[in-house]
Amino acid sequence: MGDVTVRQFNIAGPTVAADHYCLDPLQRINLEEILKLIGEKRYFVLHAPRQTGKTTCLLALMRYLNAQGRYRAVYANVEGAQTARNNVESGMRSIIATIAASLDISVGDKSLLGRVGKLVDEYGANGVLQQVLREWTQADSGHPTVLMLDEIDALVGDTIISVLRQIRAGYADRPEHFPVSVILCGVRDVRDYRIHGGGGEIITGGSAFNIKAASLLLGNFSRDDIRNLYAQHTAETGQQFAEAIYDRLWDDTAGQPWLVNALGQILCFEPPEGKDRGLPLTLELYQQARENLIRSRATHLDQLTDKLKEERVHRVMARIVAGETDISTVFTDDLQYVQDLGLLTLERPLRISNAIYREIIPRELIWTTQQLTISEETVWYVREDKRLDLPKLLRSFQQFFRENADAWLQQFQYREAGPQLLLQAFLQRIVNGGGRITREYGLGMKRMDLYLEWPLDEKLAFLGPLQRVVLELKIQRKGLEVTLREGLPQTAGYAATCGADEAHLIIFDRSGEKEWDERIWERVETVNGREIQLWGM
Repeated sequence: MGDVTVRQFNIAGPTVAADHYCLDPLQRINLEEILKLIGEKRYFVLHAPRQTGKTTCLLALMRYLNAQGRYRAVYANVEGAQTARNNVESGMRSIIATIAASLDISVGDKSLLGRVGKLVDEYGANGVLQQVLREWTQADSGHPTVLMLDEIDALVGDTIISVLRQIRAGYADRPEHFPVSVILCGVRDVRDYRIHGGGGEIITGGSAFNIKAASLLLGNFSRDDIRNLYAQHTAETGQQFAEAIYDRLWDDTAGQPWLVNALGQILCFEPPEGKDRGLPLTLELYQQARENLIRSRATHLDQLTDKLKEERVHRVMARIVAGETDISTVFTDDLQYVQDLGLLTLERPLRISNAIYREIIPRELIWTTQQLTISEETVWYVREDKRLDLPKLLRSFQQFFRENADAWLQQFQYREAGPQLLLQAFLQRIVNGGGRITREYGLGMKRMDLYLEWPLDEKLAFLGPLQRVVLELKIQRKGLEVTLREGLPQTAGYAATCGADEAHLIIFDRSGEKEWDERIWERVETVNGREIQLWGM
């Protein structure tokens, strides 16, 4: 028997109201501000991280403008020209063909169909876009034209330089002979384009497109947006969500639209329990969906982690993952760029933008190490009462670190955070069978905290309450006593906040001044009545 609803949560492509639970896209953008910019004949940028709804909003805006009858609006996705790179002629043929098809689809104008090759030959690659936009605008002088170019920052090299410069060249001729308004849409703001031309020069988007009047950022869902989206599932199926899900969902996603939809899709349509519409969706089912999403390494998450390889991203994220304390030397432009990619929130402390990304990023950075170096055998570190034997586990890691650190740390792209990542690889592989590690870290926090819960499987509930463990990681930079003075109260405070059963402070000595026999040690300290086990490595 089929599901009682045909609509699902959208996790790929533009949202279609007939197929997907959705919010009004025109309410997600500042329609009043956009109409004001268009009315003032402005060219501007709309940008947001991937899969946040940019295309859906642009298509809705195009339909709105055309329905109003005042403008002729055309949407064109130019991503297909990415492969042209510095071959401007190839890129322009693709872009003009896309605009020709979009004109037909958007406003029924077939005037450019079948003429692309001839136009490129006649006006040249570096003039054809300007001519096409001029011709299109003059064809219907009673309706000023609005052009929306989506995925503009997917273009590469001389192709994007040519596009930006041809639009800039026609800017002075608007509105009679050129679009009254052009909206550039992509992941990044135009100021963040770093364009390598065919001649080896580097041109910034700001210099190639200095006519930009505004840069609008499409934001995440609000708490109310999330409730409204999920309420559509309840309205159509009768299935209720446990109230506790919403706070956890907000912490996990901070309203990132793809994450909100992906979790809803898994929760409501994948597990057998979720498909039984007579059963409410519980927090336990949500937690299962969350872990399934993280383990799926879905395309969105894969694209996200691929950004970690970029030098500008690396300069920021390496410090966050390493628990760096000094943020004064981080370039403001780099911070803004990483925020625009959706990886970082600039709220203090600077930190990865949501809890799921905080899980995924270190997991991806350590995935190969985790798979290749650490056994999944659990017998040796689980006690007879089925609780984790953390001291035994950490002693094992001390030996593992001693034997493997020098070789394995050289393989990490994020070497600054190598010791912390290696420990996380070790722990993650160990607890994958029944526990969860939560990570807390950010620039200026002066620490990285790991919070381990074991076990999570309800079938093991007879074993007693969850085992909760805090592990605080520090790199020794100013001597051991200074590190302890700072680390002990932090560890005790975090353990008290979490209600942890155990607290461990792990100190990595990377000074190179001591031999391994001196670096490997353990002892116990008591702070405010709480016992903290110290580990040197």
